[in-house]
Amino acid sequence: MAKIIVADDEQLIRRLVSDFLKKDGYTVLEAENGEEALRIFENNKDTDLLVLDIMMPQKDGWEVCREIRKTSNVPILLLSARSQEFDQINGFEAGADDYVTKPFSPVLLVKRVEALLKRTNNNAKSADGDIQGLTIDKNAHQVFIDGKEISLTVKEFNILLKLIDNKGRVYSREQLLDDIWGFDYYGDTRTVDSHVARLRTKLGEWGNRHLKTVYGVGYKIQESDINEQE
Repeated sequence: MAKIIVADDEQLIRRLVSDFLKKDGYTVLEAENGEEALRIFENNKDTDLLVLDIMMPQKDGWEVCREIRKTSNVPILLLSARSQEFDQINGFEAGADDYVTKPFSPVLLVKRVEALLKRTNNNAKSADGDIQGLTIDKNAHQVFIDGKEISLTVKEFNILLKLIDNKGRVYSREQLLDDIWGFDYYGDTRTVDSHVARLRTKLGEWGNRHLKTVYGVGYKIQESDINEQE
C-alpha cells in the first residue's frame, strides 16, 4: 500500500488525518514541521504522496513543496485554513497537486488522496513516448530533451503526457481541468493556463515549437515544426 507523509504542527489534526489514512491501509509517516517533513522525505524516497499543512514552523508548506519539486514529482496535497483564491494559487504555483481547506471531512480527504494516487498511477501506465528530441519515461515520471532531464511537477507531467498521447488533438482548458485535476476540483481554468505556461517555459525551444495555444479553444502538441502564430 502507498506510503504517505502527513505534516502538520497541530497534533490533533495530524493524528486525525493519519488515523483515517491508516484505516484505509496506507503507511503513514508524521512530521510536526516543514524541516522534519523534508528530512523524512529525504530518507523515504519511495514516498507516494505528501499531505502538507501550509502554516507550519521552520518551513511552511509552500517552501516544502518548492524544495521537493526541485527533485521529485511526487503528488502533494496542501491542507490549510487559508481559503482565499490567492493562497490556493500560491499553492499550485509552488507545485501542489491538490488543495483542501480546513475545516474538512477526513473521509473526503482520504477520497481526494485516493483519487490523486489513482490518477498518478494511471498516467504512469502508458507506453513511453518520443517526439523530435523529447523522450518520456512514463513509469519513472521523467522527461528528457536531447538527453537532458527536465524537472516537471506531477500536473505539468500529466498535461504533457495527455497532449503527447493525443498529438494534434486540441484539448480545451475545461477538458484538461477535468482530466488532470478531476471532476471534483473547484478551481478555474486559469490554473490550466498557468501550468501550461510554466510547462512551455521548462521545455524551452521544444515547447515553443510543439506546445501550441489554439486561441479561444485550448492547447495541443503539434508534431511537425511549422512556424505558427502563438
